[in-house]
Amino acid sequence: MNPKVGRKLSNHNVIKVNLQDRSYPITIGSALLSDDFNSDKWIQGKDCLIVTNETVAPLYLDVMKSNIDDKTIEVITIKDGEHYKTIDTWSKIIDKLTAMRANRDTTIIALGGGVLGDIAGFAAATFMRGLPFIQVPTTLLAQVDSSVGGKTGVNHKDGKNLIGSFYQPTMVISDIDVLSTLPDREYKCGLAEIIKYGAIYDVDFFAWLENNMSDLLIRAPKKLIYAISRSCQIKANIVGEDEFELGKRAILNFGHTFGHALENIMGYGELLHGEAVAIGMIIASKLSPINSVEHNRLISLIKSANLPHKIELNDKNQMLDVMKTDKKVKNKKLRFVLLRSLGEAFIEEDLSENEILDAINNPFS
Repeated sequence: MNPKVGRKLSNHNVIKVNLQDRSYPITIGSALLSDDFNSDKWIQGKDCLIVTNETVAPLYLDVMKSNIDDKTIEVITIKDGEHYKTIDTWSKIIDKLTAMRANRDTTIIALGGGVLGDIAGFAAATFMRGLPFIQVPTTLLAQVDSSVGGKTGVNHKDGKNLIGSFYQPTMVISDIDVLSTLPDREYKCGLAEIIKYGAIYDVDFFAWLENNMSDLLIRAPKKLIYAISRSCQIKANIVGEDEFELGKRAILNFGHTFGHALENIMGYGELLHGEAVAIGMIIASKLSPINSVEHNRLISLIKSANLPHKIELNDKNQMLDVMKTDKKVKNKKLRFVLLRSLGEAFIEEDLSENEILDAINNPFS
């Protein structure tokens, strides 16, 4: 499909992340990367660096640049994929900033998916102790999750996102038109995160997803804008209460402890993040005190989104060893996000290894 950017600005939603002097808007709609939506006022200084990747640049770099007037624009294009979410890639962005003689008024614009946004955000957080940056997510997963909330970082060989910081953007621009070029497999990864929001926070939204998943799968614009907006509002509510994940924000990790372990074992990029989270949510739900009817509703919704719901591993016990290196471990105890019911999540750390292994090995029983 060809990108449909550059049309006149249509209806759009604005969600605010309330963090006092670090508050910022998330704008969600179509035709946002057209000249009708001017990004200039969000660029604080006289210059900016657009960080993009080899997949996104041919599609959206020119239209992004045309959206910026009266600024000096520099560009760095990095490799695409989870394999490149590394200190080495971060270092290349830092090298580019030094070469262009960036200062603390230089704005970084992250034009790409979640991996790129995390790396560019980490560069913004660390160069000269902090540069302003704008998130322009080009995948559904990034639009509903990673571009919002200020988590930035890179992977380490021993775990996902082990190196990073909390650092908020100045704005998020989510144009649904860019999703027209997103491959189905990557698009469905975003649906996994959308399902997560209903499961942990809003049972009515979960029911809406059950009734509208077929429309979301064909990327119906109005339904898509609503699903993204509701997901972002839920995340904004949670982040506004707990920016640094000291308490409630941890519920956003539902399915992620198991999911990150699966990604690590299989190799980053072999199992996509949303696919791993989908499987992880089923395992976490199995561990939960949720009733069997609701557990099966979650499984059914994940299946209806055409997401993987199980995976074969030679040694599932290996997942437990990998999870012990997860950054959510506290006082040497594994912490899991579980469900009391659909729409109500909580944190549990008093689980035996036998209980955890049983859920990994028997998630459907």
